[in-house]
Amino acid sequence: MEGWRQRLDTSRWWRGAAAVGAGALPALAFPAPSLWWFAYVALVPWMLLARSAGTPRRAALDGWLGGLGFMLAVHHWLLPSLHVFTLVLAALLGALWAPWGWLLRRLLHGRPTPGQAATALLAIPSGWLMVELVRSWQGLGGPWGLLGSSQWQVTPALRLASVGGVWLLSLLVVAVNTGVTLLVVARGARVPAVAGLVATVTVTGVAWVWAPRPETDGQARIAVVQPGVVDGLGSIKARFDREVELTRRLTGRDVDLVVWGESSVGYDLPRRPDLARRLAALSREVDSEILVNVDARRRAADGSGQGIYKSSVLVGGNGLTGDHYDKMRLVPFGEYVPARSLLGWATSVGKAAGEDRMRGTRQVVMDVRHGERTLRVGPLVCFESAFPDMTRQLTRDGAQVLLAQSSTSTFQHSWAPEQHASLAAVRAAETGRPMVHATLTGVSAVYGPDGTRAGAWLGTSASTARVYDMPTARGTTLYVRFGAWPVHGAVTVLVALAALQCLRRLSSGVWGGAPFKPRSGTRARGVRGSAPSPQRRRRLSNTFDAR
Repeated sequence: MEGWRQRLDTSRWWRGAAAVGAGALPALAFPAPSLWWFAYVALVPWMLLARSAGTPRRAALDGWLGGLGFMLAVHHWLLPSLHVFTLVLAALLGALWAPWGWLLRRLLHGRPTPGQAATALLAIPSGWLMVELVRSWQGLGGPWGLLGSSQWQVTPALRLASVGGVWLLSLLVVAVNTGVTLLVVARGARVPAVAGLVATVTVTGVAWVWAPRPETDGQARIAVVQPGVVDGLGSIKARFDREVELTRRLTGRDVDLVVWGESSVGYDLPRRPDLARRLAALSREVDSEILVNVDARRRAADGSGQGIYKSSVLVGGNGLTGDHYDKMRLVPFGEYVPARSLLGWATSVGKAAGEDRMRGTRQVVMDVRHGERTLRVGPLVCFESAFPDMTRQLTRDGAQVLLAQSSTSTFQHSWAPEQHASLAAVRAAETGRPMVHATLTGVSAVYGPDGTRAGAWLGTSASTARVYDMPTARGTTLYVRFGAWPVHGAVTVLVALAALQCLRRLSSGVWGGAPFKPRSGTRARGVRGSAPSPQRRRRLSNTFDAR
């Protein structure tokens, strides 16, 4: 053990590799491994490494390299599409953890005092949350792989999500990792470490008992059509025909809505009235409206120009109902290239978008009619299900059911389909609304308003249509009411600690680690009545001795 420690201390390469590997460990808590319990200790090796750094700069580098490892592990399935550019993106985003590594060393280096331990239990999770907040911006890749999302199948954690969203779950997971790290390294600080762990468990238990539960007020019966993989020439038409065939099997099943996956229709329906009529006839046959997803070139609604849109389009027995939603948040490099003039070379080394897709401008809640009943649904397209603010807004706008139309067929044999399907569980728990995740090739999933499964997943090998019965709910969760308040709390903690540190440095006459004092070789001006300088004392002494 001592030999390994010396090797880490003396070899930058060994230490760098260890940091990358330690940062990659939390990815095992996400699907497909889905070792949710591992999330609560997965950060400990990374934390131990950063706190042991010899200098603050080395700790920041450990944070950066650990972030690189984490981003690569969580997004490794992008490698076949983006190739070397995946490494570039992971390195850029990994730099967000550099300040977090510095903070770890600042609070946990050496033998932390009880006060430092208590501060660390607040500051380190808050610092992690700031990283997640910044990288959640769509232009930086969006909130894929937020640590709290790894708890998508843990019922007490889902209850916490209804209180503070995925942000509160991330805060909880990092706080537990911090407490475990303190128990390992700080004997004198074990009391606050244990107290912090007990407080975390207590808060979770209180939330389990006290957090408002969704009040069910009815039931929705929604069918998901998953055609499976359809490749080769003519695949757009063949997929459409397969979806029509599967939908016909729903005749007589009394469903409220039929949902097809992302890019399920490859033609602009107003320009293909034959297909629009075919869908209308299908809607009459199954006695249900159909929500399709059109991936085609068309003119913008304001007539400003043409481009490729991905749009959720509702079709009824009389044809297009007029309700449609254009995808607003696009996948970086998959659907557009940020700063194309600068980064357009990514298209030559991978499968980055050759043409930027067009964006929608507003979210939409659609009224789905079935007999005398009207069901209000809020559609999202693919990547958008990762954004908690979008499902929160749809819920505030009156959506009773949340829908995500998706396709991960490019990454069919990776962790991506299961990772994506799990996100809908957290979104359902946050909002207290059932959520449908419908895909072309799997994994399709449906969750109730508390985030628990409303039926079995449709895996990547399935080609079928399945009906799901799910409870609908009314009322709002605390997350819907108050939003991302854990993020605001984390900002407050970090600002308060920074302000306190500044005050301490100013009051002690210290800034940048050195006391304020005159530079060597300078003399302060004497004033009347002040003590003579050492040089003057020596001259006076010599004078008296001579006398």
